[in-house]
Amino acid sequence: MHLIIGLGNIGEDYLLTRHNVGFMVIDEMTKNLTTSNINKSNFQSTLLKSGYNLFSKPTTYMNNSGVAVHSIMEYYKIDIEDIIVIHDDLDLPFGTVKYKIGGGHGGHNGLKSIDSHIGKEYIRVRIGIGKPQDKANVANYVLSNFSKEELNKLQDIITHTIKAIDALKTEEIDQVKSKFTLK
Repeated sequence: MHLIIGLGNIGEDYLLTRHNVGFMVIDEMTKNLTTSNINKSNFQSTLLKSGYNLFSKPTTYMNNSGVAVHSIMEYYKIDIEDIIVIHDDLDLPFGTVKYKIGGGHGGHNGLKSIDSHIGKEYIRVRIGIGKPQDKANVANYVLSNFSKEELNKLQDIITHTIKAIDALKTEEIDQVKSKFTLK
């Protein structure tokens, strides 16, 4: 069983923000699947099941994502190597998509929370959102909406990312990196 987590913030105000790209990928991945909704309040997550896969959008807000991930992981006895986290990455130019296992959180509070709750050796799908010129504007930048031009390009990026995530379920990460990395 794989647990696929998209990071983001709940609520209409955050729907199209850069920080919610993980939620956007989960929404696109599950829209044509036959899924069942799992309603357990202790999961603190919108959780869908399809076949042998669980799809999570934590409802804890970004900074506490690890609480939701840990509770689902423990309940379903999911190994850390079967966890895939999709998140925005300020250090990558917009449209870049990279994959790795482990590593630092790079100041990303969602990853920091997950790392503190389950460890670091899960698969990370890093979607580049670019960064503001002034580092003091990072919080406003990640919580701002994608531009119309970016949204037009984002659909192709998400489609590509979904193909990579499907491959991550059966292939080694190095194979996925060589086939699906977008620069």
